[in-house]
Amino acid sequence: MTTPIPPTDVLKSQAKRLRADLAAQGNTVSHAATLEIVAHQWGARDWNTLSAQASTPTIGWKPGDRASGRYLGQPFKGVVKAAKLSGSGMWSLTLRFDQAVDVVTSPLFSNLRRQVNAVVGANGISPRKTSDGQPHLVLDPR
Repeated sequence: MTTPIPPTDVLKSQAKRLRADLAAQGNTVSHAATLEIVAHQWGARDWNTLSAQASTPTIGWKPGDRASGRYLGQPFKGVVKAAKLSGSGMWSLTLRFDQAVDVVTSPLFSNLRRQVNAVVGANGISPRKTSDGQPHLVLDPR
């Protein structure tokens, strides 16, 4: 099984971290040189070849996008207030719900939320899970 090549922004983040690690060890290397090293680590001849082979994110979010899904098991519809792609390919999202969502399962009290911050993968599912193993956030496919 072959590991898919991540998007170029993820590869550039790898090069940036590599350069910082090498500098911390007293080895000064240019950014271009670290891009070439990352390319070789991924089995490419050079950075241009790797960059051409890099995947593009199939799903992305931007402020103003409509979103729906389930947050802590409760259905919601809302809007993306903020979105940022991290170097690991995960998305940090701030979602503003159209209607407040009760995030408590107890019948004895409620806790309503109109806005949440969450991290999701490219598949729209958060890696964090509730105590019963369900993802905190699951976004519907667009």
